[in-house]
Amino acid sequence: MKWQIEHYENKLAFEMDSSDLFEALNNGEKFIALDARKAISFEAEHIPAAINIPHREINEETTKDLDRDFVYVIYCDGIGCNASTKGALNMAKLGFKVKELMGGIEWWKYDGYATEGTKSSQIGARIQCGC
Repeated sequence: MKWQIEHYENKLAFEMDSSDLFEALNNGEKFIALDARKAISFEAEHIPAAINIPHREINEETTKDLDRDFVYVIYCDGIGCNASTKGALNMAKLGFKVKELMGGIEWWKYDGYATEGTKSSQIGARIQCGC
């Protein structure tokens, strides 16, 4: 039983679903969505307020201005893509606190949340500023 508990605690420590991310962003918690896909995919559609650093470009230079007090929730297309895993690994190696978004942007949309970009989905719940 102890190993099962540890397994699920560890899983929750490193993964987040879209509902939890949406709530954290709406509550002003110290989370930033980071899109690990190429810029062209980010420009077409992304999670509102997300930043974009393609996983192949994550390094000391491209992350030097990022706030290390935040948890970076890394995402990509979804379950058929591993850019979020590669991005999360790269960020963790640089000393950032990271989680991987389960299901990527596809599950974000599936769960009913809006996106931004040239092919955005304006239908769905939108992140509200808590300022």
